[in-house]
Amino acid sequence: MSAPILNLQNISYTLGGRPLLDGATLSVQPGERLCLVGRNGSGKSTLLRIAAGELEADSGERFLQPGLKVHYLPQEPDLSVWDTVFNYVTADLDETTHYRARAMLSELGMSGNEKCASLSGGEARRSALARALATEPDLLLLDEPTNHLDLPCIAWLERELLASGAGMIIISHDRRFLETLCKAVIWLDQGSTQRLDASFAHFESWRDEQIELAERAAHKLDRQIAREEDWMRYGVTARRKRNVRRVAELAALRAERRDVASRQRGTLKLEASEAENTSKIVMAAEAISWAYPERPLISDLTLKVTKGDRLGICGANGAGKTTLLRLLIGDMEPQTGEIKRSPSIQMVTLDQQRSALDGNQSVANFLTDGHGEMVQVGTEKRHVIGYMKDFLFRPEQARTPVSHLSGGERGRLALAAALARPSNLLVLDEPTNDLDLETLDLLQDMLGDYAGTVLLVSHDRDFLDRLATSTLVAEGNGRWIEYAGGYSDMLAQRRGQLPAERQQKDTTSSPDAKSSPPSRPEKSVVKLSYKEQRELDQLPEKLEKLEKDATLCRKALADPELYTRDPVRFEKITAALAETEQKLSLAEERWVELESKREELGG
Repeated sequence: MSAPILNLQNISYTLGGRPLLDGATLSVQPGERLCLVGRNGSGKSTLLRIAAGELEADSGERFLQPGLKVHYLPQEPDLSVWDTVFNYVTADLDETTHYRARAMLSELGMSGNEKCASLSGGEARRSALARALATEPDLLLLDEPTNHLDLPCIAWLERELLASGAGMIIISHDRRFLETLCKAVIWLDQGSTQRLDASFAHFESWRDEQIELAERAAHKLDRQIAREEDWMRYGVTARRKRNVRRVAELAALRAERRDVASRQRGTLKLEASEAENTSKIVMAAEAISWAYPERPLISDLTLKVTKGDRLGICGANGAGKTTLLRLLIGDMEPQTGEIKRSPSIQMVTLDQQRSALDGNQSVANFLTDGHGEMVQVGTEKRHVIGYMKDFLFRPEQARTPVSHLSGGERGRLALAAALARPSNLLVLDEPTNDLDLETLDLLQDMLGDYAGTVLLVSHDRDFLDRLATSTLVAEGNGRWIEYAGGYSDMLAQRRGQLPAERQQKDTTSSPDAKSSPPSRPEKSVVKLSYKEQRELDQLPEKLEKLEKDATLCRKALADPELYTRDPVRFEKITAALAETEQKLSLAEERWVELESKREELGG
């Protein structure tokens, strides 16, 4: 094995009077791609900054191979010093290599002439990525590189990083991104690190094994303390020297157990306050449209959202996802068409900028809205400290200003405030940004159990797969198509083709781009055959009949005495149910196949 290009040994760092890192180690071989994972607030970004040389550890050793070119991409890149994006991207390049900057910006849908002061979060992130990749570093340190990126850009970034020969340390909440790129995992937990030399796909099962081993060790320590305490009560004798030694040992054991307990992993509790909704149809959009003078965002969209739906909305940046969301919830009105909404809607929204957060307020004041020490959670009142603990905040953080929280902690705080309010409609715009993997799991479980309806804008492919019952995709030029299932289901129905490329390429790549709207692709004149169209028309009725037959079989089998009373009939109904469910599955697959083909052929 070759010598590491970066090596951190026994790194310790104290923040706010508590040890954040305690004996952490990390090493990177040439060309090695590592992911650094851990809970929000565990010190991942701090360790990455120490690796980059931007922060000095309290103790420990940092070795960086001499002459190594390192580039660090922070969570929130600061472009305020530069006038234009091109000046920012070329800051570390000489003029002979400016072509690399232009190539990267072009790939990312930017011209370089954009003013840094007016960039969106996605544009700032793409600018920072262009700068990182254009410098062709030997070591890349990436902190949440996919935040604010659209799906085409994430796919492009994956290809670029896979083709790069640089060593990498990546912090990300995007499971699919980590599974694609990383060959080893560094787990930062309770201030120290453990390494798994396997892909991220194996991490969560390995982590659970490590947690179980730690719990067993804590249980063993508890038993040992209990034995010593029993001796203290009943076994003290006149042998003074031995007694003093054992008393000291018990004190040391208790101190060790307190240390274990103080560092033990808390359990995040996510539960949404639900309000009753009596309407089956939550909202229905009929032929709605909305366009800028230079291009359409939404053209003639008809959409129905029913109670319990989890509608995922995805597409390129600039395609109109947030505009569509605002139209659906009534913040904007469509230019044509109309949207009807249930009168019993009680809505809670969480925007991607977390605009409800006031950086000057303390955590407790934000949750209580400045009124005492109680939080109104649905119909009950809870003490703010107890509610904070549900979201993994420590009691001493009650007075911490919101501006001092990490990105993940701000995300958890925004969730805590949103979920306290009763709702039957959750509107979530990029809720996964900055959240750690465990919080994402719990958020997904909570949303899965939520009885209301969810509108979800996300670029997190794994999150969409786990949650969405249908996915609405921006196809470009104002056209939107709804697909059954999550992101992978959508790709399968599109035969693996990604949605339309990002809108910015059309609008910023040339000075004349805004003078005329992008032309619509010509539809193919080819259509389904007469036999296929007839089969497609008949399938909904067939699916309904099969579903009714399956329901009748299930009702009959629900009788607990059927098998005892009539075992022959029980076997017949069981066989009939299996056959019906198989036919239903085949019919659904055939419908998806024909409907996808019809969409592809423009029919």
